[in-house]
Amino acid sequence: MDRAQATRELILAAAERLYAEHGVLAVSNRQISEAAGQGNNTAVGYHFGARADLVRAIARKHSARVEELRRHALADVGAAAGLREWVRCLVHPATEYLATAGPPTWFARFTAQVMTVPSLRAVVAAETLASPSLARTVDGLVRCLPELPPDVRAERSDMTRQLLIHTMAERERALAEGGVTSRSSWREAATGLTDALVGLWLAPVTRRDNGKERP
Repeated sequence: MDRAQATRELILAAAERLYAEHGVLAVSNRQISEAAGQGNNTAVGYHFGARADLVRAIARKHSARVEELRRHALADVGAAAGLREWVRCLVHPATEYLATAGPPTWFARFTAQVMTVPSLRAVVAAETLASPSLARTVDGLVRCLPELPPDVRAERSDMTRQLLIHTMAERERALAEGGVTSRSSWREAATGLTDALVGLWLAPVTRRDNGKERP
């Protein structure tokens, strides 16, 4: 690894940790440069440009490995796969990555922090939606529930994203702080998440007729 690439890696690691701990908008490029051991306070801008470009680079740093893990998971999914199998392909690659990357890890908390900033959320969403394995997983999940109205499907997709991101972030935080976790491993945490998400997708749909709710 040449010097420039080594500097970029130091900046990426420092930025990810600081963003995860303090929030993206609360951290300056100067703080990132100092944490990365760079005497030049313009190092972040020089190597990455704008904040959005740095956030994109952090997301991209992890996405390739998650993509690889999800491809392996999909290889075991047959044509007759049910909802639970597709939800497992959604959940387990991310938790398996966190299990093998740490401790400590910062990526789940980094993602949760980025999701609070609309402009940066769009940056990470674009990276995520570019994943072929994720697209195939979501398509398989949706095919299992053809009766769901489009608006309910969109609502539950958003709930799924929120539950997945924030549950992983809270577990990652507890592990980093030496706190108590409800599950003993990332694999067990993935099982709990899968159970919850299957229940979410299979929940009954209450509709409204003339202002009155009906099942």
